[in-house]
Amino acid sequence: MPVSIATLPALNAALNATSAVLLVAGYLFIRRRKVTQHKLCMLSAFGVSCVFLISYLTLRYYAGMTRFTGQGWIRPVYFSILTSHTILAAAIVPLALVTLSRAFRGRLDRHVRIARWTLPLWLYVSVTGVLVYWILYHLFPPGVIEGSAGHAG
Repeated sequence: MPVSIATLPALNAALNATSAVLLVAGYLFIRRRKVTQHKLCMLSAFGVSCVFLISYLTLRYYAGMTRFTGQGWIRPVYFSILTSHTILAAAIVPLALVTLSRAFRGRLDRHVRIARWTLPLWLYVSVTGVLVYWILYHLFPPGVIEGSAGHAG
């Protein structure tokens, strides 16, 4: 079944949420010394994040950027979240690759050292990705300006 461009924002939010759940599960597994389950969750989170990146870039290529319509106090809040999300999302790509590489090469001491940074940042990016989606598409939907006539909800 083909995916419509209009469905990609919701898909991207679902992928971010899935990644967040997998990251937390992976962390909980390793805290309980369940290495196989930890690996499965973390590799799945990485795979889901790769699918997200493809979907996100496809959306931006075909639909361009979505203008934020919120006014007042929400603007600096939204743009602060978006800015931190964007900067950290760019940083997560090399961090995740190095973290995974160290695990695959058996450099577990170095893996743990960088994973202590990678996990919370990656989790922040995943959660704020869902938050940005919710603010941008549900709280202040595109094309609807707050206080305008015809705003149904």
